[in-house]
Amino acid sequence: MSCRRFLSIPVLSVILVMGFVYYITVFVFIDDWVGLQSSAGTLNAFVFSFLAFLCLFSLSVCVLIDPGRVPASYAPDVEDSSWSHSNATETRKCDKCFAYKPLRTHHCRVCRRCILKMDHHCLWINNCVGYANYKAFFVLVFYATVACIYSTVLLVCCVFKNGNSYAGNIPIKTFMVFCGIFMIGLSLTLGTLLCWHIYLIAHNMTTIEHYDSKRALWLARKSGQSYRHQFDVGVYKNITSVLGPNMIKWLCPTFTRNTEGGISFTASRDS
Repeated sequence: MSCRRFLSIPVLSVILVMGFVYYITVFVFIDDWVGLQSSAGTLNAFVFSFLAFLCLFSLSVCVLIDPGRVPASYAPDVEDSSWSHSNATETRKCDKCFAYKPLRTHHCRVCRRCILKMDHHCLWINNCVGYANYKAFFVLVFYATVACIYSTVLLVCCVFKNGNSYAGNIPIKTFMVFCGIFMIGLSLTLGTLLCWHIYLIAHNMTTIEHYDSKRALWLARKSGQSYRHQFDVGVYKNITSVLGPNMIKWLCPTFTRNTEGGISFTASRDS
């Protein structure tokens, strides 16, 4: 792990945005709506503070955890993968690292190394999203989406209660309009990203594999055949392969290690 990853403008920008959203939600929206000293205000402030803590913790895990490094001693098991279409991929050496690449591993030009089950390189966490930190990334997006929607609802409640008093105050009215546009845009952006990754998890795909599968799907349809992603083993198993077998811990950002270790993955022979 390296704390130096926090020292980048995108990561610091994310933390700054989180701080801004927290401040306006607690000290503007909640305070103007019911007051922080009231029981309702205290409860809402506590709930939102807990969501903010989960977002910050998940962000820290995404930034600090290594996404997945290929073991130096790795060598492909040809017999184990002989039935799979990806056998040729597994036995191919990376032309950058000059080492064998396991299934679903890709070379990141930014990190300058191969990443196990690489999804994409994320500028906002200054790290790759891969096998070891994908769950934390998904949970971060989930909590951030919930927090933004929650903040937007509190903003609406605040405006409905104090709309008349805001009407005569141009600076406050302008500020509230800006906050509304900002929160709605942020909620839509994060919500779209969340839906995208729910789709990927349900089909046991990474972002890279999704775009690679488009050609395979086109070829299958052209030849009159059906196509199923190689690692799609059913929705529930797909979800547990990422979030873990214990449903209670699905929204815990800590990484749930499974027996496959990022080297080999259960695949559907019908693909």
